[in-house]
Amino acid sequence: MSTQNKVIKGLMYGAGAGVIASLAMAMFAMVASFAKGTGFFTPLYHIASALAPGDAMMSSMMSAEAGESFTIVVGTGLVGAAIHMMTGAMYGAVFGVLASMLNLKTSLLAVAGVVYGGLVFALSAFVALPIVGGVLGAGDPISNMAEMAGFGVFAGEHLLFGLVLGILVGLAKSKAPSEAASDNSVEATSHIG
Repeated sequence: MSTQNKVIKGLMYGAGAGVIASLAMAMFAMVASFAKGTGFFTPLYHIASALAPGDAMMSSMMSAEAGESFTIVVGTGLVGAAIHMMTGAMYGAVFGVLASMLNLKTSLLAVAGVVYGGLVFALSAFVALPIVGGVLGAGDPISNMAEMAGFGVFAGEHLLFGLVLGILVGLAKSKAPSEAASDNSVEATSHIG
């Protein structure tokens, strides 16, 4: 398999794994938000505040304080979910390309994924989100997302994202036909004709 094909497959596997890993991360964030008493769906509304007014996020948090933890604002929640999954796909694609260049087993890719999740946490918390908050005029809810969510929770979400991403990319690589197998099938096909 050529390097270009490896990179393309890595990009595709990584993007798909990134979406799934972002869903695991979102569930972690939502359960943590529920446990903290700030509302189950608040993390989705928090993410959506990059593009939408923060009304849903504030409403969800105030409802949670009043004892209603499951305030649903469908449109804003879908915007937050879409932004989150697209971001997960992007970070996943980068990891997938990096993983395609390495010949690591699934267990080592899982470890590499956790390290990558830690790097994504640092990049997001201290560089990307403050820039996005400033550029989009979203202010503190985006610029200070890690602090508002809690640095421990925010770091845990990203480490989980990396773990799931590494495992899924590793499984995809292990299930993909090997280079030798594809070379043999090309050779066998050329002998048939």
